[in-house]
Amino acid sequence: MKYNINLIPKKEATFIERVVYFFLNYLRYIIVFTQLIVISVFFYRFQIDQRIIELREAVNQKKEIIQVIYPILEQMTIIEKQMIQVNKVIANQKKFNEMINYVISIYPAAASLIKLEIINYKIKMIGRTSDLNQLQAYYYLLKKENKFDKVILESVKKSDNGFIFSLVLENFKI
Repeated sequence: MKYNINLIPKKEATFIERVVYFFLNYLRYIIVFTQLIVISVFFYRFQIDQRIIELREAVNQKKEIIQVIYPILEQMTIIEKQMIQVNKVIANQKKFNEMINYVISIYPAAASLIKLEIINYKIKMIGRTSDLNQLQAYYYLLKKENKFDKVILESVKKSDNGFIFSLVLENFKI
């Protein structure tokens, strides 16, 4: 058995010596650790900056797209409004055409038109007939089919060539 005996008493370290010992032994680890944190924050900052740049580029691209498309959209709204107006005119013409075709298609063969006046889907016709039965049948057919809100036989007058009549048709329904 061997014994080691230390006869020199251990000297107690002062506070400054302990601090110096701590800094010499552990400060390098703290410095390395803080450098790692700083480097990671630095790289993270690069990533964030890159994202910001990409987002700005995306926003700029979308602004350019909007600037290019905006006049086209304005043109489209103008064209759409014009199309609505054109469709209204076409619908009015179609209704007018149907009204005229209907009135003329059932008009009696023995009668002739002297005057036909059309104002806002109101037809006023003056005609001549030699057969009152056909005029009466025409009048009742117009009433029966109910394509007009009002069918008014205003007058029937006897003349040398037959009978002159005046008929008013108002508000054609499709």
